[in-house]
Amino acid sequence: MRLAALCAALDLPAPVADLEISGVTHNAAWVTPGAAFVAIRGAKVDGHSFAPQAAQQGAAAIFGEGWPLPGPCPLPYVTVPDARAALADLAAALESWPSRELKVVGVTGTDGKTTTSWLTVHLLRSAGLQSGLLSTVGYQLGDGQTRHFPAHFTTPESPQVQATLRELVSSGAQAVVLEASSHALALERVRAVAWDVAIWTHLTSEHLDFHGDMESYFAEKRKLIERAPFAVLNADDPWTERLKLGPHVTYSESGRAADWQAQQIEEQPGGLAFEVMSPAGTFAAFLPMIGRFNVGNALAAMAAAHQLGASAEQLTAGLASFAGVPGRMELVASPVGPSPALGPRIIVDFAHTPPSLEKALGTLRATTRGQLIVVIGAAGGPRDPGKRGPLGEVATRLADEAIFTEEDCRDTPLVEILTAMALGAKGTGRANYCIIPDRQHAIRHAVRLAGPGDTVLLAGKGPEDTLERADETIAWNEVEEARTALSLLEE
Repeated sequence: MRLAALCAALDLPAPVADLEISGVTHNAAWVTPGAAFVAIRGAKVDGHSFAPQAAQQGAAAIFGEGWPLPGPCPLPYVTVPDARAALADLAAALESWPSRELKVVGVTGTDGKTTTSWLTVHLLRSAGLQSGLLSTVGYQLGDGQTRHFPAHFTTPESPQVQATLRELVSSGAQAVVLEASSHALALERVRAVAWDVAIWTHLTSEHLDFHGDMESYFAEKRKLIERAPFAVLNADDPWTERLKLGPHVTYSESGRAADWQAQQIEEQPGGLAFEVMSPAGTFAAFLPMIGRFNVGNALAAMAAAHQLGASAEQLTAGLASFAGVPGRMELVASPVGPSPALGPRIIVDFAHTPPSLEKALGTLRATTRGQLIVVIGAAGGPRDPGKRGPLGEVATRLADEAIFTEEDCRDTPLVEILTAMALGAKGTGRANYCIIPDRQHAIRHAVRLAGPGDTVLLAGKGPEDTLERADETIAWNEVEEARTALSLLEE
């Protein structure tokens, strides 16, 4: 795309020179010949300082909020009011605004985003729409195969979001479900996405190191609701009253008045049976997942799919055939004994906040015949250290045995994290916990403790494929660690 046309499309001042622009990035190391480099001023580093590197690697032009360095810019420079917004808009324009060719569902909230996203895309496919998915677990094109961004795109920036949307369109997709985190919204990574439906799960304390306080956190999440022409809102979340900004429906699994309600919920060994009362009619539904809270996720997904044309019959058939989400209440079958029923039940779940851990343990308690054992850690760095003590408290209060271990301690001494968790545990007055710093050893210890009819919950890591320590990052697969621990019982 010619630089002049690109600037005109974004209502930017005419460039000094007219050039062909082949791509866009904000990372000088990722610049390819002909690309535009967007210089973003960060809290510690100004992207303008990398302009010489970008020029050396073949950048054609630089976009920024004003050239701040002595001497002239080495390339044609375009001044923009907001560099991050420009990065998103440039990426969308260079890909010819692919989201405008799709039905787009956005999902945001503290917990439940990933499960709701996977449920929604499955229901859309069941209704006959070829649909893709962008989530924290990975992304899927219309074929349903999960892919992962390269390591340096673990959290995709707007150019990767737009390139993936274009790939979806090229593959024949008609719809996409996009998980919108607070970081993605705050940093304008999904700014140039044309939404059709927004889903709100709920809001609890998380990422306050980045947002500062709950009001700021809420304000970033709210952007999705503001930008979408239709919203699906959780009536059980107290923040929802401030989100009724336009056309919307509500949902509730607690019996609260809502457009989409679940009644007569029955937690069965193989899943959740319930009755749905909704604008699509009243009908029986079955979801092959563990956890009553997943009824709410299912209602949200059904409401969004119905808004895009799915019938009640398609919704019920889709729910019944859902295969689950990696690392979300994922059952690891026990190989011990002639029947899996004779061994312990091992569950891998991403629960890493006190509310989500409380939900997970409460759910498993209702379906556990024997002891309930949990392995849990807490993240290091500045990421909401206030949740470490509450995690320890929840684990010891609701489980029969709690094992505190590592979970991406990063630059925080692991002993500091585990001490905070132990302090929270002591507040319960119970002594049913121990500390095993090495996560692999902790998992194997938990499995050795478990007997027939017991349940072991491995919480916090879910589908993540790395474990970050103070001085190294190692490959990690929680499900495989659980299977290995089970196999060791046979030796």
